[in-house]
Amino acid sequence: MNIRVWLCAALFSPLSLFSQHDAQRNAVQELAKRDAERFAGVFLNPRVDAGPEETNMVNLLKLLSEDKVDEAIKLARESLDAGMNPARLLAGSGEFLVKLRAHPKFEELPGVKDVTGVIHGPMVGNVTDKTANIWIRTNGKQSLSISWSAADGTKEASVIQVPETTAENDFTGVVEITGLKPNTEYTGSILCVDLPLGEFAFSTRPAPGESSRFKVAFGGGAGYVPEWESMWDTIAAIEPDALLMLGDNVYIDDPTHLVTQHYCYYRRQSEPHWRSLVSKVPVYSIYDDHDFGDNDCMPGPEIEKPAWKRPVLEVFRQNWVNPGYGGGEENPGCWFEFSIGDVQFFMLDGRYYRDRKSGSMLGPVQKQWLLDGLRKSTATFKILVSPVPFTEKIKPGSRDPWDGYPEEREEIFSFLESEKMNGVFLVAADRHRTDLRTTDRPNGYPLYEFMSSRLTNRHVHSVVKTPGLVWGYNETCSFGLMEFDTTAKDPQVTFRCIDIDGNEQHSHVLKLSEISH
Repeated sequence: MNIRVWLCAALFSPLSLFSQHDAQRNAVQELAKRDAERFAGVFLNPRVDAGPEETNMVNLLKLLSEDKVDEAIKLARESLDAGMNPARLLAGSGEFLVKLRAHPKFEELPGVKDVTGVIHGPMVGNVTDKTANIWIRTNGKQSLSISWSAADGTKEASVIQVPETTAENDFTGVVEITGLKPNTEYTGSILCVDLPLGEFAFSTRPAPGESSRFKVAFGGGAGYVPEWESMWDTIAAIEPDALLMLGDNVYIDDPTHLVTQHYCYYRRQSEPHWRSLVSKVPVYSIYDDHDFGDNDCMPGPEIEKPAWKRPVLEVFRQNWVNPGYGGGEENPGCWFEFSIGDVQFFMLDGRYYRDRKSGSMLGPVQKQWLLDGLRKSTATFKILVSPVPFTEKIKPGSRDPWDGYPEEREEIFSFLESEKMNGVFLVAADRHRTDLRTTDRPNGYPLYEFMSSRLTNRHVHSVVKTPGLVWGYNETCSFGLMEFDTTAKDPQVTFRCIDIDGNEQHSHVLKLSEISH
């Protein structure tokens, strides 16, 4: 029977019409569970379809899971003839595609021999005044190097070897470029011998503590929706100096199956708009429930329980290029901090240690790290970046945002007041829209919270009218943009809501004097 006919003839598998997940992702999860009927059934929901290329991809995985490699080769040829990117067949170390690559006719497939040594990336991240990191995923083991030079030609080109990538790290690697100059534009390439395989560009930061002007884009809620992947071009056109990905970045919801996790990351990292953006805008990422565990997950305070915690974090680390990951091996997580000039960002992990019984979202080690970091900070603006909102009643009836952890929230807010800390505001994601809100405080200035989490999502949340609502927008996909000017006599940040078409929907100027004791 033709595989497409077989899919349509199968039994229906329950699936919400309003789910963020598409049929192809759901089919991969059922494939990982070895449930053939449910694998087929999810294709009967036309409301959540990622398109024929993704259908072909998951059907290939299904055939390979059944060791029908000859049939898979035939379908692969048909898919490539129909326009599939051949690099999709060479990405990563997954158990199924290895079988396809071992077939004697694999290299005869159209375009396969033309795939370069770089499958995904380059992705720029962890840019400082003197360093930058470049992430790539290679086409199996490769002997590659990286070259870079100042864009104005004032510095000769430099070349270093890319560390060896292996199946154990899913053929990913991060190269650190050092010896750079502050406030300087650089361009570079990934090389195989002298053949360029991928280009990147970045600008180094101002010296630590230096006043400056710069832009930071952010958002969450980035489910894979082919017709809205143009969002990455819209963000690139703004030319931000950084992009913060604040959770629900790829919508996995399957912490126990590596096949599902790889599939969700690979298709986004293969997407041309995304690859173009991250090759020139430094990316900083944290996770939330849908890319760490599953919906509204509360994994508890223990490091090793559930057993999937460390493996999921390792997959996350393999697919991003952050400055750091929590407290290292002893206290794993995705939290970290970074600065641009005299502005400091504290990126929080709201899932790994989340525990309702103890009333802590952060866990004791991360919370102490945050308070110590805030106390030591001399930054003009200090931003607490959370995967979920701090604002009260932002998700009516739910304890998943900070409403579920009111004592810890109050501990943090009271600490800001007792330390008379100036220039603090909040940034968050999770709610599928873009909002600006304030929370009045009894012993301090109002806490502004700028939140955005509908980068590419189908699903949308209504604007909840809390007392501190300044404005909200949910008509289409959007992102948040923060424009800092700390060179001004009264340093300021302008909050902007930009929609997927590049139109500004709202803006608000916040001056340092408004958030000072």
